[in-house]
Amino acid sequence: MLMPRDLFAMLWGALLLFFAGSAAVAAEAQIRLTTADQAAAFRAAGFNLVGRQWKACGDPGTDSYTPGAIEVLRDIDGDGLPDAVITEGSTSCFGMTGTGFSLVSKRANGSWRLIHESQGIATILPRRAARGWPDIEIGGPGFCFPVVRWNGRAYVNHHYQYEGKPCRASR
Repeated sequence: MLMPRDLFAMLWGALLLFFAGSAAVAAEAQIRLTTADQAAAFRAAGFNLVGRQWKACGDPGTDSYTPGAIEVLRDIDGDGLPDAVITEGSTSCFGMTGTGFSLVSKRANGSWRLIHESQGIATILPRRAARGWPDIEIGGPGFCFPVVRWNGRAYVNHHYQYEGKPCRASR
């Protein structure tokens, strides 16, 4: 049987965890990019501003096209600077997956650099490799997806998985 003191301790611990988690989410949500930083991030990913849209893939105007957008904006690698996952959609450019992504990172000198780009849907995984960069699962149609891992210089193929379990990609 729980004593009132134990119940209080459990509730207090749960509240502390809740507020600590909320603070982390709030801190992450606080990242805002200036218009100049947004433009620099898109340019680092190979995008050009066409009218009011950021475009990279050269879609000929299909109905499936969606212009570039910053889907993820947070400190992905733990260096205290913002990183962004920029996506663009088009079956003409990206096939059945219908989307591609670029991971860009702000440097200490204020410039942005391209870290990785690929056709597919990026899922940032909790596993971290060299210098804090997490593994990335690259999703799309099918049931076995590549996972790329940072080797200190670039993201390279590491393994395949489906729902977190190893699998073999069919050729």
